[in-house]
Amino acid sequence: MGETVPEKAQTAIRHGGNLGRARLMFPEAPEPWIDLSTGINPHSYPHSPIPASAFARLPEPDAAEELKGLAAASFGAPSDRHVSLSPGTQMLMPLLAHIAVHRGAKSGAVLSPAYAEHARTARMTGLTVTEVEDISGLAASDYAVVVNPNNPDGRVIDREDLLSLAKTMHRKGGLLVVDEAFIETGGAESLANAADYEALVVLRSFGKFYGMAGVRLGFALARPEIAGELEARLGPWAVSGPALHIAAQALTDKEWQSSMRLRLAEEARRMNGLLEKAGLTIAGGTSLFTLVRDHRAIDLFDHLGRRGILVRVFDERPNDMRFGLPGAEEEWQRLEEALSSF
Repeated sequence: MGETVPEKAQTAIRHGGNLGRARLMFPEAPEPWIDLSTGINPHSYPHSPIPASAFARLPEPDAAEELKGLAAASFGAPSDRHVSLSPGTQMLMPLLAHIAVHRGAKSGAVLSPAYAEHARTARMTGLTVTEVEDISGLAASDYAVVVNPNNPDGRVIDREDLLSLAKTMHRKGGLLVVDEAFIETGGAESLANAADYEALVVLRSFGKFYGMAGVRLGFALARPEIAGELEARLGPWAVSGPALHIAAQALTDKEWQSSMRLRLAEEARRMNGLLEKAGLTIAGGTSLFTLVRDHRAIDLFDHLGRRGILVRVFDERPNDMRFGLPGAEEEWQRLEEALSSF
């Protein structure tokens, strides 16, 4: 094998979940595909039927305000005024970088390896962005980003270290963004109740734990002036009526949340057992994904792809491979058979 990721893998690694590209890469693969390339819960929240009015009418402002209150209570934010809704946290990343630039930020830093969109969207705003491997390297920047727990390796940063960094950023007029997309599944302690800190913004995702990435819903938790600025930049009706309907149920369904955490933890143990049985080295993860580190990663990507199983590989780290969770038992069996024949 060479030192770089082959062209075939490069076309699949920009983001997970692209089955159209996978079919082009592996046209003879059996259907249906098993998509393990994302960290999305395969067991979606069982919401009630969405009323026709949610599609036919513009979203009601009262419904958005209600959801902000439910989100504050669910996440532990100080109040609904500390919550901003968006069509996915992806939309918030460039907006937050723009806010930092408006405040005078010149430099940004991301604790890496991490979700690559944080660095990309920050660079789009004109920030000079560096990627550092230790949290101490973030303090020199004006705009700092930490994913906690981290994607793709599940790394957890201590709450007190993050709050200390937030204070440092405040003293210099900077901004710290903590992305908690996998907080429900990774063992990190949320900073939602610290959203009143001057220089702190906490991002929360709806799509990962609730298994509803297609709904496109995210939250920013921050001081009211920052939350308000985000809402002003997004404009009216940023979140769809169906998303408001589903999330209002999901965020208050404590019984489902508790049982799902247990289920995902058990399935993560099962996944780790399969990977170890196949002779692969586990390098980290959460209960929604496992990171494997092996010099045969690209060969395994190809082996699984030919069997209709898509996993996540990384062009900048060719030995790393991330596995999400299968859904139905048939998918588990297909994965086990594919791994055993590698």
